[in-house]
Amino acid sequence: MKRNIQVRTRKIYAAMILFASTLLTSMQSFAQDKKVDININTKSDGGNNVFMQPWVWIVGGAVFILLLVALLRGKKSND
Repeated sequence: MKRNIQVRTRKIYAAMILFASTLLTSMQSFAQDKKVDININTKSDGGNNVFMQPWVWIVGGAVFILLLVALLRGKKSND
């Protein structure tokens, strides 16, 4: 009789824990649910974006190559 009561108590306790954990999990998942607001702008900005211009990349590459040559050349000593 006492053993039967212990088994029933454990089952009720396990059911309560399961209920509480599923309740908390569902509350957490609903708390993170929000409206997704994505704004994709496909309109041109009228040429105001300087880095999209090809001449900027050409000038930047030329300056980089000149700096690289100047640094790698260095001073050669004649011993």
